Formats: sequence, structure tokens, C-alpha cells
Amino acid sequence: MARKTANDDPLASVTLAVGQEDLLLDRAVQEVVAAARASDADTDVRDLTSDQLQPGTLAELTSPSLFAERKVVVVRNAHDLSADTIKDVKAYLGAPAEEITLVLLHAGGVKGKALLDAARKAGAREVACPKMTKPADRLAFVRQEFRATGRSATPEACQVLVDAIGSDLRELASAVTQLVADVEGTIDEAVVGRYYTGRAEASSFTVADRAVEGRAAEALEALRWSLATGVAPVLITSALAQGVRAIGKLSSARGGRPADLARELGMPPWKIDRVRQQMRGWTPDGVSVALRAVAEADAGVKGGGDDPEYALEKAVVAVARAARSGGRG
Repeated sequence: MARKTANDDPLASVTLAVGQEDLLLDRAVQEVVAAARASDADTDVRDLTSDQLQPGTLAELTSPSLFAERKVVVVRNAHDLSADTIKDVKAYLGAPAEEITLVLLHAGGVKGKALLDAARKAGAREVACPKMTKPADRLAFVRQEFRATGRSATPEACQVLVDAIGSDLRELASAVTQLVADVEGTIDEAVVGRYYTGRAEASSFTVADRAVEGRAAEALEALRWSLATGVAPVLITSALAQGVRAIGKLSSARGGRPADLARELGMPPWKIDRVRQQMRGWTPDGVSVALRAVAEADAGVKGGGDDPEYALEKAVVAVARAARSGGRG
């Protein structure tokens, strides 16, 4: 989810939205526009791409109006602005106009860093919109989406939704909206499963769950569905690695209640229960063998091999065999 600086007034003279997560960037813009229109229903919004903001354009857009109307000027891909236009923006940052909010959307990389630094130095309100590459980040995003609606969803429901939908934040947000609109009361795993069962069966985490449970045939079937429906191979190797590591971590942990182990291992309590069920038949040697197989597959799908699909199939079979025999033959 987007993170903000201490200056959290959406009507600040300049808002800097930094990152590459399109949904969060769009929400940063929407928040500013909504606040401006709440203050003045006739707010004029100008939404420009970097190529539309030419030298002199910003001065025209921010010049005093006869009617002193409130205005929001949005500049997308600000990191792509020309050198001359960046000079204009820097000059504006030194003396921003009243009743005007400038919103700069910047990818946050090296390109256009001088503009990024200048906006920060000028005290711009900053909204961080990073790509959510980790499953844990997407899980936190889904939980926050439910909280924002005032509705409750179980941890299992949130996890199943992330497993089913994948990495697209817009689709995750849309799924939460649909569930909240259609379902009364607490949203649980069964409800999410009914809505998204087809996608859940094709998810990378379903492949991993079946493999670490030693169910090779079902894991291979889920793998083929995943690949057929466009799941990125690297997401599957990541899910396999997470599944095997979770078993390794729990098997080497001290015994105790799920809540205690959850704190120690950094897992939610419900996952402790699931992994406990999955770890039957696993040995330390089996975990080592499985992790090596997954690492080889990961290298294969990232360009180190000629056939990513075959590399994944080998890894799935190796993990399933390790689950049944502890890595022996």
C-alpha cells in the first residue's frame, strides 16, 4: 500500500508519488483530486504525460486565473521530462502558486533523479508507491483493502485470494470490492474458494502445496494449468522455495503453540498449522535436496536452461519425492 511522509495534506502545494505500482500511483492522484474537489467543486484538473509538458507549459498552467480557481496539475512519468522542462519544474518548486497542487509521478530510479531530489528538498509531500514483488506485501495489501471497507476477512481468506489472483494489484483490489459487495458477514476461505476456485487451482502456491505434500501427479496437473493460464514460471519457483523453506524452518523450530511459533518464525498462526500437516515425511536431507532442485529450476527459468517448463516439472517431481522419501532416490 502507498506510504506517505509526515506531511499528509493532499492539498499540499506539491505531491510527489514515487514508485512503479500503477494502482498506487493512480490512487495518489485520485486522493489529491478528491481533496481538491471537496474544497472546490469546480477544481480544474490537468492530467499530462511527460511529453505533453513542454518548456513553458507549466508556467501557462500555473499562471494566475481571473477567477482564482483551484487547479490540480498532474505530470505522469516525470522522470522522462526533458532537461529544459525539468528546469521549469525546479523553478516552480521554489515558488509554487496558491490554489494549485502539482502532482509529480516519478518511477524513483536514477533517471530524472535531479528532479526527484529537488522536489524532496522543496518539502514536497511524498507518497511511496513501490512495486509489490513479495507475496507478504500483497497479503498485507489485501488485508488493508478489507479494513478500508470496514469488513473483516479471515487470514486464510486473504491468503487464498492472493494465491488465486496473483500479483496484479488492480485485480486483487477488484476482487476485494466484489467480495465485499456480494457477501455478508465475515469473508472466509470457503467463500473466496467458491468465487475464485478456477484461478486458485492454477496458482503457483497450489503447485507448491501439492508438491510439498508429496502429491506429484496433482502438482504436475496444477503446474500445467498455471503455465497454460499465464502464471510466470519465476512465481512458481518462488512459491516452491517458500513452501520448502517453511517446512525446514518449522521442523528445526522448538515445539510450542502456533501463536508462539508464528512469532518466532514470522509466519501467521494458521500457516503454522498448514505446514505442520505438510511436513510429515520430510527430513533435513529432504529439505536440502528439494531446495537444490528448486534452485536449479529457478536458474533454468531465468535463462540458464533451454526449456523452462521441463525445469519446473523436474523441480516439482523432486520436491514431491523428497516429501515422500526425505530426498532418497
